[in-house]
Amino acid sequence: MTVRRDFEEPARCRPDLVIGREELFAGAREQLAGGGSVLLHGPAGIGKSTVLRALAADNAGATRTVLRCSATESESHLPFLALADLLGLVVDEVADRLPGAQRTALESALTGRGESTLQRDGLALRLAVLSVLRALATEGPVLVVADDLQWLDPASAELLGFAARRLGDTPVQLLCAVRTEGQEYDRHLRALPPDSLAVRLNPLSRTQVSALLDHRGYTGLPRSTVRDIHRTSAGNPLFALELGRALAEDPTPPRPGEPLHVPTSLRALVLNRLGMLSDEARRTLLVASAGARPTLALLHAAGRDNAESETAQAAALGLLATEPEGPAVRFAHPLISAALYAEAPAQERRAAHAALSTAASDPIERARHLALASSGTDPEVAARLAEAAAQARDRGAPSVAASMGLLAARHTPADSVPGADERRLQAATDAITAGEMDLARDIAHEVLTRATVPAERVRAWIVVIESAGHTLGDVDSVFPQALADAGEDPGLLALVHYQLAWRGLIVEGDFAEGREKAAHSAELAARAGDRRTELLALAFQAQTETLMGHPNAPATIKQALKEPQDPQVACHHNGPGLARFRWLQMSDQLAEARTTVTALLREVRRRGMVESEVHFLRLLAETELRSGHCGRALDLARESLRLARDSGIGEVASALLTSFAEAAGGDVDRALALAREAEEHAEGIGDQMYVSRALAALGHAQLVAGDTQGTVRSLRRVRELEHGLGITDPARGRWHGDLAEALVRIGELAEAQDVIDVTREQALRLGRESVLAVVDRAEALVRARRGEHEAALGQLTSVQDRLGKLGYGLEEARAAFALASLRTRRPGPTSYDEAARLFRRCRALPWLRQVEAAAVAPPPEPVAAPAPTLDALDGLASMERQVAALVMEGATNREIAARLFISVKTVEATLTRVYRKLGIRSRVDIVRLAAGRRTK
Repeated sequence: MTVRRDFEEPARCRPDLVIGREELFAGAREQLAGGGSVLLHGPAGIGKSTVLRALAADNAGATRTVLRCSATESESHLPFLALADLLGLVVDEVADRLPGAQRTALESALTGRGESTLQRDGLALRLAVLSVLRALATEGPVLVVADDLQWLDPASAELLGFAARRLGDTPVQLLCAVRTEGQEYDRHLRALPPDSLAVRLNPLSRTQVSALLDHRGYTGLPRSTVRDIHRTSAGNPLFALELGRALAEDPTPPRPGEPLHVPTSLRALVLNRLGMLSDEARRTLLVASAGARPTLALLHAAGRDNAESETAQAAALGLLATEPEGPAVRFAHPLISAALYAEAPAQERRAAHAALSTAASDPIERARHLALASSGTDPEVAARLAEAAAQARDRGAPSVAASMGLLAARHTPADSVPGADERRLQAATDAITAGEMDLARDIAHEVLTRATVPAERVRAWIVVIESAGHTLGDVDSVFPQALADAGEDPGLLALVHYQLAWRGLIVEGDFAEGREKAAHSAELAARAGDRRTELLALAFQAQTETLMGHPNAPATIKQALKEPQDPQVACHHNGPGLARFRWLQMSDQLAEARTTVTALLREVRRRGMVESEVHFLRLLAETELRSGHCGRALDLARESLRLARDSGIGEVASALLTSFAEAAGGDVDRALALAREAEEHAEGIGDQMYVSRALAALGHAQLVAGDTQGTVRSLRRVRELEHGLGITDPARGRWHGDLAEALVRIGELAEAQDVIDVTREQALRLGRESVLAVVDRAEALVRARRGEHEAALGQLTSVQDRLGKLGYGLEEARAAFALASLRTRRPGPTSYDEAARLFRRCRALPWLRQVEAAAVAPPPEPVAAPAPTLDALDGLASMERQVAALVMEGATNREIAARLFISVKTVEATLTRVYRKLGIRSRVDIVRLAAGRRTK
């Protein structure tokens, strides 16, 4: 294989590629694998060269000869330079196969001797390039890799295009990249074969920019900073990395409200036309760069009288984008605005902000400019900024409120009331609401370095705890310090005990402890008159009692919903509204649950409560999934997961719910991967509650995938974990039917019946009708395996009807599927049409594929019911064995009750369980067992 040495790429180029480019890479790779050619296009810095190199490296194993050129702007005037790069090292291998005229013309072009030109030697040169490529292809596939196609010298571009259009089935492929703006790439396709695939590289998302920065070692950046990098770079990988490098190297972060510092390398890249502006036009652009939403009217109000002509001048130079349909002044790229601001002297920046502090129409914007125009402390400026923060909070912009609050703290004099640290702590609370946990934690640690007031220290500790999310084990050392600072103050103790309730649940995995701490927190908060904390603690207590199946749950929910309510807590993802939703959902009131969570989602979006939005999106998806709206559930779950990963909040919960949704209506492999990811993360942070939920998702996905043994392993562990956690409400995880069904598949009928019996007892106590229907479905499968086909068919018919009336569409379809499967075991016609119709209505594609496969499969061989034996008695509980033994002796139910000191009803219930476990129908069969023993 002939490979240019400078083309050989290090293996490390590949990890950069997969960040945000997975789908387009897969499409381009498929095109190359099929023998086609690819043109990558997009703006400067978007990552074309990285993708180009990785695609070429990926395709190297299938290619004998790789030819490469990488043009530059400074050399684009030199004729045949790109052609020399491509063919210079390989032409000698095939020169003797070229006709004399072609060989002479090509040698002249490649060496520069003889002054070959396209005008003089055009046809011979064109045919020579085509002949070389064809000759190389006779030895094996050829890959031509051309980067920066826009700088190819015209002669080389013409020759390459001529050959490409005539290669036909010759195994020569082209992989090229070209810098374009918008979709203007058509003319570059002339250098490629007619069937080439054009792939546009789009900007990276915020999550992808964050991953790219982490990959390059710029870790630990606050999410608010990553957000600013993404906004300033507009998702351009090159710009984002340069901004990240500059921030990592600069010990002084930008002030709140200021644009990012822009490194000199990027300033030179984006401001090379700035010197062509007049001084006045440059000042006008500086004012525009300082404004949040600059318009011509705003520039006029800020004293820029010639804004129209000066912005027109900037637009002609490509610094501004034209906006023919509106008055907005928009920079061609956000980085231009940031670089222009960074380039200006501090005095000019303050002057621009001073002008905008009176010109801006929005009071929040005016306050921001006033702060950036001022230096030092000023109580009036601080008060205006604190008021602006409150306005932003009311508007549902907590991120803006946090920024304004930090500016207010910066300008607050030392002796002011409220003080600077109190304003910082409010900013930290706003940052948590906005999902900016890193910023909140940094603010809290700053306050703790100097605060001496107990209330401020406890509030700061609470911010540290809340910003840890589900990794509470990482902040275990904080709790003793917070309790010490709280002293005997009931209000401060209430705050700490509320967090201890979460610790009991997440770290210790003890629902009883969590409930106890929450109840104590509510009592302390009530004594202190802190209604907000009291409501949160009551809501936590209510949710814990609901999951535990505690009889006090309804009363606690009612208490948490009493007036007065705190508007912020009422819609909080840990507030009374959520407790009510969870009760409705677990009580099979799906329509009302959907209405409740939809209203909560709408309100938190209005308030900008990002963490709550993540949770309510997920819970709405869960409700839709229960209702059998699998397509809608999948869309909502994926949206929740995207937001969770973007904000770093609730990733485990969103991943496991998305796993359920994928298993129901999407990709089963994706469901398995998400469940394993959620389990690994939950195990890593020691969150036993989420470990059990992730394993439940994994077990369900394994059941859908046909991995029955895996399902049993996963769900047996869930059973153990939930027993240890103290969870007794089967409506919480709803894994019981899946476990029983999997146990039936592997022949563990006794264990399956035990799961059914225990779950039924719990569901009867709590009135969980849908759970009862699902375990009845599983019990019908047990009966069918024991040969009770008529009873099983009747039970499944009833189950399907009950689930349909309750609104559980997917479970109804599964009952129809089980019913059709049992009917195939009986003589006569059968049909899967009803199950297919129901799964299709739910958009449950993985289940629909199972139905379609079952419909064309041959009917299974009938399985004879195993005859009951005395060995089966070993699987009975102690009381059940005693009752069975007395029946064998011929005792009546009344006699058994008297001898065992139990009621007749208890004897009857015990016998019913014995019949099920032994696969028999009556006392006569037990007597037959005894007779069989006596004859042996």
